[in-house]
Amino acid sequence: MDVAFLTSVFVTLFVIVDPPGTIPIFMALTGSMTAKQRSKAAWTATGVGMLIIVIFAVFGQFILGYMHISLSALQVSGGLLLLIISLQLLTGKEDEMAASDGVNVALVPLGTPLLGGPGAIVAVMLFAQQAQGSMPRTIGLVVALLTIAAMMFLFMRFSGVISRILGKGGVTLVTRVAGVLLAAISVQMIADGAQAFLTTWGLIPEA
Repeated sequence: MDVAFLTSVFVTLFVIVDPPGTIPIFMALTGSMTAKQRSKAAWTATGVGMLIIVIFAVFGQFILGYMHISLSALQVSGGLLLLIISLQLLTGKEDEMAASDGVNVALVPLGTPLLGGPGAIVAVMLFAQQAQGSMPRTIGLVVALLTIAAMMFLFMRFSGVISRILGKGGVTLVTRVAGVLLAAISVQMIADGAQAFLTTWGLIPEA
């Protein structure tokens, strides 16, 4: 196993996915759920996020090429979706996104685009290309993905403990902060995608 490659994949995905950063968002979207529903949502979100990442790691280039979609377009679309979600959090409409059994909110926005989003997809596609034909690197990529998946679940699963400590008022405050953070993340994703478009069109020089 290529330990250096494993470390590179893990650190990159940890920064992009940001498991600790999912806590306030998960709390905001699952605040009205029971412990059992939150656990189910955590499992589902983690599974959906990792499934999307793995699918794009294996078939990403083919899928985007077949549909004539650029990585920049993927970034912009993901950013717009997150921006809509952040506005709902800021205006106190997060309950509209949560289904009674916790399944819908686990799929969107938790599973995608928060966990299995454009940033993670692009990163894993690049790492998969680097690991192609190398068994040690392939093993390192798999181990890194499994580790990230475990961290995703644990941070979301035990967010209820934090919720009980903060109380209802604290959770509301965290919800608003999460909305601001998501808005910033979405704007950055849109800006990165737009910059990539302008660079491709030759309107600005490559960095």
